[in-house]
Amino acid sequence: MRVLYVNPRSGSGSGSEVAAEARRRGIAVLALGDDAPDGAEIVGAAGGDGSMRGVAAIAVERGIPFVCVPCGTRNHLARDLGLDLEEPLAALDAFDGRERRIDVGEVDGELFVNNVSLGAYALLRHGLLGELLDPRRRTAVVDGDAVQAAVLLVGNNRYDRLGRRARLDAGELSIYATAGFVPRVAIERTAARVAVELPGLERVEAAVDGEAVTLPARLELAVRPRALRVLVPPER
Repeated sequence: MRVLYVNPRSGSGSGSEVAAEARRRGIAVLALGDDAPDGAEIVGAAGGDGSMRGVAAIAVERGIPFVCVPCGTRNHLARDLGLDLEEPLAALDAFDGRERRIDVGEVDGELFVNNVSLGAYALLRHGLLGELLDPRRRTAVVDGDAVQAAVLLVGNNRYDRLGRRARLDAGELSIYATAGFVPRVAIERTAARVAVELPGLERVEAAVDGEAVTLPARLELAVRPRALRVLVPPER
């Protein structure tokens, strides 16, 4: 059984069109959040990066292939996979496409496909930007090194200056910290694992693949090399 989860609230508004085409191709369509059928052999997600994260976790847990259909606002994973963001229907060809293996990240038992962000962006996603005045939210300890950071980002593989990833299978996390709101990097490194702590806090607001979540203020992040079996259209 081939299954596509559709987020009807995706930013592009093309979810209903994608769902109709998927049904025409004999692909079962479920709402995001529904349980995966026991007989699912391929699972896909039509939506933004937050939708991808949840369905990719199902694929990793079951060891089955995953299909990305970009219907969100930014679609970072789809872009880095080389998909055409303007043609979400064409991404359905991946259900009959070829497989490639990519890495995923893990934080506090949560899988992520793009990145985990702490600081200004995360507080903005939580509607708490004024909390940046709290010095505890601007001081992080990264693998034992104290750093003043307005934004701390841990990515699944390395980002370039345009926020893109040339590789999704290098088996590494990328760690970036900006000391202020200008693009001056205080930390830039890669590692398979990273420990992050915000002293003086018990919990911290974070953005995981753009979704607002609350995590412990002491975090262990790790990469799971080539853990996700992604199907891409035959021409990719």
